[in-house]
Amino acid sequence: MNCQNKTLLITGIDEFIGLRAAELAIAQGMKVRGLQTSTQQHQKLKDLGVEVLVGGITDAKIAKAACQGVDIVLHTTQLAEEAGDIKHFREINVQGTINIGQAAKQAGVKTFVHLSTALVYGFNYPNQVTESSQTSGDNNSYCQSKIEAETELIKLNSPPDFGVIILRAGDVYGPGSIPWVVRPIHMMRQKLFAYANDGQGVMNHLYVDNLIDAIFLAIEKAPYGEIFNITDGQETSWKEYFMHLAAMEGLPAPMSLPKEEMKLFLRVRSQGQKLFRKKADILPESVDFMSRPYAYSIAKATSVLNFKPKVDLEIGMGLTHEWLKATDIEKLMK
Repeated sequence: MNCQNKTLLITGIDEFIGLRAAELAIAQGMKVRGLQTSTQQHQKLKDLGVEVLVGGITDAKIAKAACQGVDIVLHTTQLAEEAGDIKHFREINVQGTINIGQAAKQAGVKTFVHLSTALVYGFNYPNQVTESSQTSGDNNSYCQSKIEAETELIKLNSPPDFGVIILRAGDVYGPGSIPWVVRPIHMMRQKLFAYANDGQGVMNHLYVDNLIDAIFLAIEKAPYGEIFNITDGQETSWKEYFMHLAAMEGLPAPMSLPKEEMKLFLRVRSQGQKLFRKKADILPESVDFMSRPYAYSIAKATSVLNFKPKVDLEIGMGLTHEWLKATDIEKLMK
């Protein structure tokens, strides 16, 4: 599909992936409509020329209104927390996705790109895991709800009238990334950050612009009904990534703790925050997210989409550092 003059709806446009997608879509001549739940980033988006709608994907009427007159939907809205009540995750990640998918199909949208996650493979999976491998919720509400969202959404795929493409993104970092940039640096500054088991395993990082490139390749090539793993394709250890992050900010190197010891510390910390009626800034389950063992294969994306990550870790960290110098991340943590 030629994207020129096409209208793109981005759900979750006020989040860092959606906002960056909007910037790059407009740069290549697309019209952009954004759906968000608050007025955050409202003025910035309007200045870009985005038509902004405020509302949630769990509201079928809002979803229907958002999809009218749209050619392509990029669905990024999700509840992305380390743990919590599965009912809450299903409400947003599953039912919300069904709502926007059904609304798009009924409105005559041709292409629906769903941003999923490589965490659908769980926390214990084979090296170079492929899209045909078994998924696993691993008793985690986020992982399980994202698996269920994929399952329900693919049922709506009916090309050429309505085509669904699913991208299982790795660990998306870059300017604005809360889990992989803002939160670790925030905790490093407080000397509270540690990585598990000497940083063994693979950080499947994905610079945000590389992800957006993959999204536009998927729209262009239209491989409807297909699922793709998307990462930078580099096998970087967790230790290497977090050491690089600390050095970039001139912070002391973070320490390593045994995995179960880290979980215990974070459990006690989160209980203490709850006692003082504060939302936990990091949950014990985050340790599972930050100690996954292997790389995901991007061979399918390379061959079918001709996906070639353009921004490597060194360049991506440099661009992120420039953003950090101009940003008060403490405000983003509130």
